[in-house]
Amino acid sequence: MHGLLMAFAEWLQNTTWALSIGSSLWAYPFVQLMHFTGLSIWLGTNIGLDLHLLGVGKRRQTSAEFLKATIVWNWVGLALAVLGGFMLFSTAATAFIVNPAFEVKIGALLPVALIWHIVVQVKTRRWGLSADAPKVAKVAGFVEMFLWVCMVTAAATIPYF
Repeated sequence: MHGLLMAFAEWLQNTTWALSIGSSLWAYPFVQLMHFTGLSIWLGTNIGLDLHLLGVGKRRQTSAEFLKATIVWNWVGLALAVLGGFMLFSTAATAFIVNPAFEVKIGALLPVALIWHIVVQVKTRRWGLSADAPKVAKVAGFVEMFLWVCMVTAAATIPYF
């Protein structure tokens, strides 16, 4: 399995577009900008909803209304983050695959955090109908914020391995 993954990584980082991004003075920073912009939108809307579930901030709307107002931006942010992240990954795929921080980020934290996020979004439609969310919603919001902080921490440690 590892050999197959390494062969894919070698092929990917030698594609024309990966080599072009990695060697360009402007393309790599642009892709980083796209990735970080997507992450900012994604995490901003996630944490906004989680804080809303926790009861932080002014209450002009219920959590369900907040989710409805931000859900499109939330998933647009994820799409930008994934697209930019994949393009960054493609420029040095063989190095990323063996990086322990990258493995934790993509192999463990991302699936758990993403599944947890989807559960929170689905449940918020019911939890967030009243002004004050139930305790389970508050716990779920706190756990989601914790998972995303772990994810960001793993991502920030990638250059150190």
